[in-house]
Amino acid sequence: MSSLAPLLPGSVALVGGGPGDPGLMTVAGRAAVEQADVLLVDHLAPEGALAWAREEALVVDVSKLPRGAFTPQARINELLVEHARAGRRVVRLKGGDGFVFGRGMEELLACTEAQVEVRVIPGVTSSVAVPALGGIPVTHRGLVQGFSVISGHVPPDHPDSTLDYAALTRSGTTLVVLMGVATLPAITAALLDAGLDPDTPAAVVARGGHPDQQVVRASVTEIATAAAHVDPPAVTVIGAVAAFATSTDTATDTRTLEEVF
Repeated sequence: MSSLAPLLPGSVALVGGGPGDPGLMTVAGRAAVEQADVLLVDHLAPEGALAWAREEALVVDVSKLPRGAFTPQARINELLVEHARAGRRVVRLKGGDGFVFGRGMEELLACTEAQVEVRVIPGVTSSVAVPALGGIPVTHRGLVQGFSVISGHVPPDHPDSTLDYAALTRSGTTLVVLMGVATLPAITAALLDAGLDPDTPAAVVARGGHPDQQVVRASVTEIATAAAHVDPPAVTVIGAVAAFATSTDTATDTRTLEEVF
């Protein structure tokens, strides 16, 4: 089925909203928003995209905020199925791409198990787009030939962490950390303990794709301190390519450690 095919009553579209700026959504994603009867929306979904929704569309906030509104994933899955079974065209709108640490597959399985028609409309993933908006390529000819995207939602020593930081250090790839604002000190310490060069460049791009985007640059040894004032959402890039970090927009605040303090 074409991603631009009309949404059918009783169906669900899992839509990636891209990184902040609604202009970075796909054409198919916008078309789905415009057709939706119900939109289940994350707090990271681009707010501006809701202007495309029909006036009569129902918008449901299903955010998962650590210290605020929190909708369990099981309830989100139920809402998708309930609204679809009621004959509505349902859009699940997230920031970035729902299949990169977005639990999109759980929603897909919930719909298929309930025999609800579901389609996936991928989003521009923040793991690549946000660094690019900060002037950072995740690969560069002659410098690095790959990149690893990891979740920083738990520190390296947490029982739920499945990452091998020693292997990541040896890989020689750019390291892109999502959901790692609070755990950045522990992550950088683990990388340094595993032998990462202390002078390795690093950068944090906060609020990527928003008017108040901010880029902080430092060595991997100092990046956690330099970015201590940064609030999520933010993406951290560790590796030689982070030295390219620069402002790509006059609204972007690009600062080094010395400029922060």
